[in-house]
Formats: sequence, structure tokens, C-alpha cells
Amino acid sequence: MLATVMYGPGDVRVEEVPDPELTAPTDALLRVTHACVCGSDLHPYHSQEVSEHGVRRGHEAIGVVEQVGDAVSTLRVGDQVIVPFAWSDGTCAFCRDGITTSCVHGGFFDGAPSATQAERLRVPFADGTAVKIPAGTDEALMPSLLTLSDVYLTGFHAARTGGAAPGRTVTVIGDGAVGLSAVLAARQLGAETIILMGRHQSRTDLGRKFGATHVVAERGAEGVAAVLDLTGGEGSHVVLEAVGHLPAYEQAIGVVRPGGAISRVGVPQYDEAPTGFAAFWGKNATLTGGPATVRAYLEEALPQVLEGRIEPGRVFDRELPLSEIAEAYRLMDAREALKVLIRP
Repeated sequence: MLATVMYGPGDVRVEEVPDPELTAPTDALLRVTHACVCGSDLHPYHSQEVSEHGVRRGHEAIGVVEQVGDAVSTLRVGDQVIVPFAWSDGTCAFCRDGITTSCVHGGFFDGAPSATQAERLRVPFADGTAVKIPAGTDEALMPSLLTLSDVYLTGFHAARTGGAAPGRTVTVIGDGAVGLSAVLAARQLGAETIILMGRHQSRTDLGRKFGATHVVAERGAEGVAAVLDLTGGEGSHVVLEAVGHLPAYEQAIGVVRPGGAISRVGVPQYDEAPTGFAAFWGKNATLTGGPATVRAYLEEALPQVLEGRIEPGRVFDRELPLSEIAEAYRLMDAREALKVLIRP
């Protein structure tokens, strides 16, 4: 089969690799029908160590079941399913608590032998991981359903853990696909004032359609001052940091109000960050977030997409075949595309 392999910064190739095989009775094998490039894929695109053998990439997918292990009970050959970016058994203590990304038998697809930017995919613990799409679902809904594998539900995770709710002001830092998804999720959770911090107008325009009431293009101290001005000097009840770089985190600290919360879902590209008196303790502020527990939210979000109540797939502004995935990375890295859908 064909699969995406990254050999170092900017070096993305599509190569023939062995087809996946069932390795456990709880596995399922899929033919991938929809995949994509994630903003977090750009971190290794910039910094992955050069490797002779390369690293498989991709962690978002929809696929059709081609084979199941003997212990799989919820899926059948021919089912079309959404695959979250992390696999989980659905039964361990952490899965029962909804923290599926900490499953004791779990793992993450990206960088693994069964990464998703490929023609086929092995899904471990298929019963606990994959979620079936109703037969006959309109193809037009597939981009939005694909966002339930990661990007929309990562934005939702930020909004949920941060406490977005009616009567609360929410500030979203970052106008990438996750940031825009966080705007949409905050609106779904009832937030009435949503400030989007971003400077790419085509993206912030979509953010306004998703529910942003204000856009702040300034960054750093100027951006913090602009948010404080919009909030009467008080700051934001909820800050959703969807970038992962230290300046965005520091900006979040600057705009969170006393008693407020910062939820980080951008994959942190730093080892140390302020957490002391000025950052949190003095404000009685909370730091939350982390890798989105997509599997715990997926069945709640699925009918919202199927019934047309939300359309998170609008974050896809380009589509390319798997053979051109290197161009998809380039387009996103150059900010010429927001998010690229891939059809293997």
C-alpha cells in the first residue's frame, strides 16, 4: 500500500509499505477513505530528527472495515467508521472516567506503524476506538465527520475543560483549524462573547461565521491590551490556547481574568512555562486542557453533524490525493491552506 513517510524537516514522501495485518483478536483493518493533515503535523515537519528509515505520519481518518479480529463484536466488514487520533480499550479505569487518551492499553496513531495518512490502517482495540457512521450517510457530511477524529473535538475539549458557558467571555488564541473549532464549540456551549485572536482575515472571517463576536489581530502585549480593553479591564473568564508555542501561552496568562481558566490544547513546543504567582497563583486561575479525549465525546457530537446542527468541516479549504500530500504539508506550512483533506 501507499503511506506517508517523513524523513526529516520538510522531507515528506509517499512510499510503498507493507499492508497492515491483524496482530490481535481485538484489531480491525480499514481501507482509508478520508484523511487529512493536522496543524500539529507541522511541528515534526519543522523539527523531526533526520531518519534513515523515516516515520509514518497521520492520526485522523475515516475508513471502511475490511477485516476484523475474532474478538471484535461491534463492527462488521463494510462498516464505515471514524477513527480518533488515539486508540483505547474502552474498559480500563481511565476510559471509564472519560480520559481515553490515558488508556492503560492505548496509544497514538501518529508516528506508529498504523499511522493514518495511508491507504490502509490497523486499528487496535477496534470496539473501544472506532465509531460507526450510519449506512447511507451523505458524502457531503464526510469532511465534518472527519473533524470528529481530532480537530473539532480538540476545540470542543478546550472549551469544555475551560468552562465555556452562558455568561462567560471566552478568548481563543490561534486562528488555525483547532482555534476555529474552539470558537464553534464555545458557541455550542453557550458562550455569548467570544474573542478570536488571529491575524489571517480569511480565517478570522470563518471564525466570525462560527460564532466569534470580536477579532483581535494584535499579538503580545498589544494583543493583551486589546482583550483587556474589550473586557473592561477584567480579562476573559475562559482562554483557549490552540497554538502550542510559548508566546501564545504567555498571551493567555495576560488575558485570563482572576478566577478564570486557561485550557491548552495546542501541543506544547516548550519544556518550561510560567506557573507561579504572577501567572496563576495570584489570580486564583486554573490551568487545564491536554490531549483531547476524542473518543469520550464522539458519540455526543456525531448526531450534531448528521443533523446539520454544526458544520465543522468548513475548516477544510483544500483537497488533494494521497500522492500529493507533500504539497498539502507545504500549503499548510506556508499558510496557503487552513486544512487539507486527503483522499487516499
